[in-house]
Amino acid sequence: MGGNSSGRLFRVTTFGESHGMGLGCVVDGCPAGVSLSIEDIRRELARRRPGKGGVSTSRSESDEPEILSGVFKGKTLGTPIAVLIRNENQRPEDYNNLKETYRPGHADWPWEAKYGIRDYRGGGRSSGRETVGRVAAGAIARAFLASGGIELRAWTSSAAGVDAPPIEKCGTIDWDEIENNPLRMPDKTAAALAMKKIGELKEKGDSSGCAVSCMVRNLPPGLGEPVFDKLDARIASAMLSIGAAKAIEFGAGFNAAKGSGSELNDTLIAPGVWKTNNSGGVLGGLSSGGDLRFTVAFKPVPSIGKIQEKGRHDVCLAPRVVPVVEAMTALVLADFILLKRSDRI
Repeated sequence: MGGNSSGRLFRVTTFGESHGMGLGCVVDGCPAGVSLSIEDIRRELARRRPGKGGVSTSRSESDEPEILSGVFKGKTLGTPIAVLIRNENQRPEDYNNLKETYRPGHADWPWEAKYGIRDYRGGGRSSGRETVGRVAAGAIARAFLASGGIELRAWTSSAAGVDAPPIEKCGTIDWDEIENNPLRMPDKTAAALAMKKIGELKEKGDSSGCAVSCMVRNLPPGLGEPVFDKLDARIASAMLSIGAAKAIEFGAGFNAAKGSGSELNDTLIAPGVWKTNNSGGVLGGLSSGGDLRFTVAFKPVPSIGKIQEKGRHDVCLAPRVVPVVEAMTALVLADFILLKRSDRI
């Protein structure tokens, strides 16, 4: 089984290269009867596209999806759903100078070492553009999850060394603000400061790392497949499959290594209701009924202008990787929801 497919029952395969004819996905296993329109997919792809504010790449793609199969009269048929997004702004000539060059921080050399050949036009499938197939598939998974009342949101919690106020301190998340600034930060002041620092890095031809946090509400308890297919293990695998992702933590995360059991043990108040959520909503590899919470760290974009300008790239992944994190989360959860249906009579 190749590495281009994911999931056991809600199964996804993505295809396409950065400067090929197009990219897309095939989703097999989505139950019939889920409400799904082209607008559901278009909306999520639009969130992944380059935005304003000088953070994103200059590459301009409409990312208009085409549903080729699996949907009829606004409902899924239970058959494979194929979605195609054609590349329109291909400029492979931007990469002609990379035929014999291995870019620092990129997958150029490992890819060639593995296959003996590589697509040097922006990295082929190792390019961030590969994520359009994930986001399209994630939109389908989100429609399925929404039918069960599951809510899923991600946001930029850190960029260019600037942290948004954590939910533990502010008590809540400003969901409206997330889509109102170029970085998708839930705090206007932090976003402005981070944008200033990113602008300074851009002027120097440099780039910035970031962190994206995600929260899922209304998950049923017991999602996950012990022992080697735990919920947090699968989420971690999905997140670390995203290019530039380098680390993930759930709930208290690395701070758990510094605390004590009396400080970090979560107390059950009522079935599915917890006094604290240091576990991030996962205990023993299964969803606890609390909010699923985790944060993913992304390294700085490796394509920088300090030595040479190579192609068209983001300065910071923060705004565009948020919908990718949401998509991969939705895909994992959709698969586990279907698996849970076979847990017991």
